[in-house]
Amino acid sequence: MRAVLVRDFGPLDAAKVEIVPDPVPGPGEVVVQVKAAPVNFVDTVVIAGKYQFKPPLPFIPGKGPAGIIAALGAGVTDLKIGDRVLAMAETGGYAERVAVSAGQCYRLPDAMDFNAAATVSLAFDTAWFGLRERGRVQPGETVLVLGATGAVGLAGVQLAKALGARVLAAVSAAAKGDVALALGADALIDLSQPDLRESLRQQVYAANNGKGADVVLDMLGGDMFDAALRAMAWRGRLVVIGFAAGRIPEVKANYLLVKNIEVSGLQISDYRKRMPDLVRQCFTEVFGFFEAGKIKAGPVDTFPLDRYGEALQGLVRRSLKGRAVLIP
Repeated sequence: MRAVLVRDFGPLDAAKVEIVPDPVPGPGEVVVQVKAAPVNFVDTVVIAGKYQFKPPLPFIPGKGPAGIIAALGAGVTDLKIGDRVLAMAETGGYAERVAVSAGQCYRLPDAMDFNAAATVSLAFDTAWFGLRERGRVQPGETVLVLGATGAVGLAGVQLAKALGARVLAAVSAAAKGDVALALGADALIDLSQPDLRESLRQQVYAANNGKGADVVLDMLGGDMFDAALRAMAWRGRLVVIGFAAGRIPEVKANYLLVKNIEVSGLQISDYRKRMPDLVRQCFTEVFGFFEAGKIKAGPVDTFPLDRYGEALQGLVRRSLKGRAVLIP
């Protein structure tokens, strides 16, 4: 089969499309014929060798592809050949086929096509855990989503609304906020305003009846984290998801004490390993929201497998109009 193969950690163009042996399912595994593989920012980190888990070389990158069950390993009884699934593999998605644990496969709703499933992968599950498990959001609370036009950000906007929250979408420029508003955001917060330390809090209070945010989803870090911490309500919960802005921020513990707020981290891969039942609950609810029309897949930019580098570069440069998806 054809696959993107990384033989050495390094720049994105170091990987090549090669012919490799077809995967064979081990006990408890299935082989999925990949129909759509999402391109995620974390893939760039894995390829560079800077992710917290380094896969053994050589490896095929790509998390969470969608496709059709093509083969069953010993002991697999709850899936069958031909099932349409989202396969939450840690690696291997940039290929025509991938072997993955049967327990990490989730049957797709009939109404969800493979491209839509690929946009759900690693975005809606991350946002769900940020809101449900780490943020413990309640109906009527206010959620501030930093980086609201990214994959996880747009998922967070939609899921927060589906869960009954008021949503403030923080964007790098007000002109970029139309998609967040279209997907349900109640107001925009402009991160390009001068003196962000003060202006972010002022904007949050102005959009939220003089109150701070109960839950913050932070995919950015840096100065945005610092400013958002000052814009939180009493007993607010800030969830650290990533550092797309570059700088890893720090927090003084006395500030948490004074405002009775908490900061927690979210690394979604650990949940798939340690709490698979909760992950299944997550996808059950996300798929249910999709079927009910409460959430929708965002726009998709599709690329053939041999243009994986173009997809990754477009992601890094933020030049794509939608979620990048590889079609093997």
